[in-house]
Amino acid sequence: MRLILARHGNTFEAGETPVWVGAREDLPLTRAGEDQSRAIGAAHKAAGIRPARIIAGPLKRTRDGAVLAARACGFAGHVEIDERLKEIDYGAWGGRSDTDIAAQWGAEAIEAWRERSVVPAGAGWSPHPAVIEANARAVLDAIAQDPGGDVLLISSNGILRYFHRLIAGAGAPPEEAKVKTGHMGAARLAGGVWRMEYWNLAPDAAREAMTS
Repeated sequence: MRLILARHGNTFEAGETPVWVGAREDLPLTRAGEDQSRAIGAAHKAAGIRPARIIAGPLKRTRDGAVLAARACGFAGHVEIDERLKEIDYGAWGGRSDTDIAAQWGAEAIEAWRERSVVPAGAGWSPHPAVIEANARAVLDAIAQDPGGDVLLISSNGILRYFHRLIAGAGAPPEEAKVKTGHMGAARLAGGVWRMEYWNLAPDAAREAMTS
């Protein structure tokens, strides 16, 4: 049984200044983001994989991306929406640019999160990291208890970092946990344990990894 974990596509047009998009910033996908979602599904189809289940977070970017990926891979079932996959609420950072955040918290705080998944103190992020990790573990356990075929899970970068930690193990380099928009990772369930296959690959590279 394989679990494929993907990050939603782009939510900013080329030339726009990106801001931090969390649970309260429910932005839709751009056209490029929609294409990235279709590419996730097309990679499955090209690899001869039709997921038995597709699970997504509740925000527009993950929910709509999952529907597009489902159509592209020929999945005819119902996309399951799981509130536990909702992106982190970035508190005072939400909706603000890196420049604005760095002016108040310092560029080091941004780097600490991006490279080491260190939550900034005093910024009001929620839920607590322990809750997010517990949610991710519960999702993994529930999927493992129903090994009826491959599963595609679409969420956001903040949440996917916690799945990486659980699957790759505490000793994995933290800088490897981040996932680019429209990129994918995968793990296999063997003997009741999830084993990482690959992480943060573009759909074409993921397709090759699926068939190797």
